[in-house]
Amino acid sequence: MAVETARTEYWRWTESRWTSPDIDWRNGGVISGGVDVGSVSTQAVVMVDGKLYCYSNMRTGSDSPESANQAMAWALDGTGLTIDKLHATVGTGYGRVNVPFATKAITEIACHARGGNFMYGPSVRTILDMGGQDCKAIQCDEKGKVVSFLMNDKCAAGTGRGMEVFADLLGVHITEVGQLSLKVETEPPPVSSTCVVFAKSEASGLLRQGWAKERVLAAYCSAMAHRVGTLLERIGVIKEFAITGGIAKNPGVVNRLAKELNIQPLTTTMDSQIAGAIGAALFAKALHEKKGRS
Repeated sequence: MAVETARTEYWRWTESRWTSPDIDWRNGGVISGGVDVGSVSTQAVVMVDGKLYCYSNMRTGSDSPESANQAMAWALDGTGLTIDKLHATVGTGYGRVNVPFATKAITEIACHARGGNFMYGPSVRTILDMGGQDCKAIQCDEKGKVVSFLMNDKCAAGTGRGMEVFADLLGVHITEVGQLSLKVETEPPPVSSTCVVFAKSEASGLLRQGWAKERVLAAYCSAMAHRVGTLLERIGVIKEFAITGGIAKNPGVVNRLAKELNIQPLTTTMDSQIAGAIGAALFAKALHEKKGRS
């Protein structure tokens, strides 16, 4: 009798949550929430008087409203704080209009600019948001207000979803893809396909030719870096430069992009994936304060 064995999910990145040990929400004046429902991941953030209090970062399910509910419930877990005590909440991302408890919906471009300003400081002027299904190059001012932006076409090849596909194809956990791709003596030519389906087929062919996994990953990371580098060159990279989204955690792409642009991105101790939700929570705070003045 055949015995089924569980298949390793190499694409599955680590979900996370965090609560500040230094903030007591009960002493706060304005408690605001932000929920970024993306195509691949959902983040929920709560801020107390404009300071980061707690957040969660988890996989987006098939139901956007439920993903928003679960993300916020996990962020608030163990805090004693409940959704009804939030003074205002802004939804952002692809599922922004499906956040059941949101006061308002705001685009992810505006929220990533505002959140990037919070995470990296007021000196940041160019932000690259490398999301699950697309990439956005954003220019902003010292207050995190969008000055201009460009998006790539909606294709997974240059995004987090494309990286998940390659992790599964090569049997390398997604958290190890970037470092492994750097373990090559010489850089291979990048994969030529701009579509993830054809890139996957091309990579399979390279494996059959005897290419090592790290060499195939290097070729794909190089192609991804070049693709987003071209997007950034179109809008122009103004210092300081920062990256948000899940791919910011991939040194194989980040290092190659930095080399191609000849500019080192800013770093942060915060989770790069929560930028949009932070921006949303800051917008929620502003909305509540504006309501109080009217």
